[in-house]
Amino acid sequence: MKQKIVYAMLLVTTALFFNLSCQKPSDREANGHLQQTKTYSSDVVKKWLGVQLPLLYSPAVSYGVNAGRYMAYCGVALYEAVVPGMPSYQSLYGQLNEMPQMPQTEPGKAYHWPTCANAALAEMTRKLFTFTPATTDAVQKLEDELNATYATEVGDTAIFQRSKAFGKAVAEKIFTWSTTDHPWSSWPALTLTNNTPGLWWPENNNPTIANGLAYWGDTRTIVAGSIDNVTSTPYAYNDADVASPYYKDFKEVYDISKNLTYDQKRLAKYYDDPAVNGYPAGSSYISVFKQILEQQNPALDIAAFAYAKTGMSLFDATIGSMKAKFHFMQERPFQFIRRVIEPSTDPATWWKPYISTPPYPDFPANHAVFSGAFTTALSSIFGDNVAFTNSTYKGKMIDLGKGLEDMGTYSYKSFNEFATAIAISRVYGGIHTRHAVEEGTKQGIKTAQNIDSKVKFRK
Repeated sequence: MKQKIVYAMLLVTTALFFNLSCQKPSDREANGHLQQTKTYSSDVVKKWLGVQLPLLYSPAVSYGVNAGRYMAYCGVALYEAVVPGMPSYQSLYGQLNEMPQMPQTEPGKAYHWPTCANAALAEMTRKLFTFTPATTDAVQKLEDELNATYATEVGDTAIFQRSKAFGKAVAEKIFTWSTTDHPWSSWPALTLTNNTPGLWWPENNNPTIANGLAYWGDTRTIVAGSIDNVTSTPYAYNDADVASPYYKDFKEVYDISKNLTYDQKRLAKYYDDPAVNGYPAGSSYISVFKQILEQQNPALDIAAFAYAKTGMSLFDATIGSMKAKFHFMQERPFQFIRRVIEPSTDPATWWKPYISTPPYPDFPANHAVFSGAFTTALSSIFGDNVAFTNSTYKGKMIDLGKGLEDMGTYSYKSFNEFATAIAISRVYGGIHTRHAVEEGTKQGIKTAQNIDSKVKFRK
């Protein structure tokens, strides 16, 4: 008797499986989404990052400190375009700062999440990366290529077109939201008037700070309150007492510069991120993010989650760092060293840092803030002790005193080790004090932690 029951159940199960396998995608729409987001690879994300990176590298026209901003809005658009296929996750509407309500999927209708992602990232890249004419062709090429692949993969015109429309609708909402975050774009340039010792003054001696840079700290954060109570303070100014923390902080930069080792030079140059032949203003973190996705190879759901959370942390960290810089207005090492430690009235004999000094104040160090936030976000997703290799500048040739050589790669045992290396590289480069990088790292960490405590991705 038991054998007959088991045999009957096997027959029913086999028939049901055969019936479902023979159905067309459109026949199964009554059952809702065909597959969850997690069943797809993150290849679509890697491919779009692969389009964005050449646009960010050595730009003909500066995009300022917008790299984190691009990453944040692209990440949120991607996440919102695929989160309906992630049952354990929820929309960020109602959690992010002034974020509009998102388009909704049609109940009982199937969606192909890579197609949604492709449409969203294509639209965001097209509309955000307007600083180079290369964007249009690059976007169209990949968008068409992936659409051709996905149309065949889906095998149902209605599902494919519905997925494209949904991804694009999400991106349009997110992009419109992004256009309201920067009141500084219409503000007049800041003209400095105070050249008191201890305060920052541009190296080119031009007191006018254009392009909204001085007001970038007034950009709307993507998470309300993310930069509250994250900033520490510089040491009190003291150029007379050689034992004072302020004097010793700048003196250390000078002492290191006089005996730079090969390894210190390489590290400083690797994370210099110059505007020419480099990824300026924090865009190298997007390169690192792509490499982490390639090395960790998460599914589409985790890739979208990571893109959004890491981008949000980098963006708000950028805002907080620029806000603090133009609040404290602390001088750069070149100013203190030329005025106090190695004074000279002859520009030909002035002390020079190993890498070029950016045109804004010292404290806190931007890259330290950026890397602290970036790696804290990644650790919250992938874990604390994730080994990875950074090949961002592999293939770039540079002379460190031994003739031209490949800049190569760096390998790290954890994200924290990576952040620490970036921070100290700025001291080796002669453009920041140790206090600026150590406190900057803490600021970035606190910013990411604030975001983690305020935004709930999972239900």
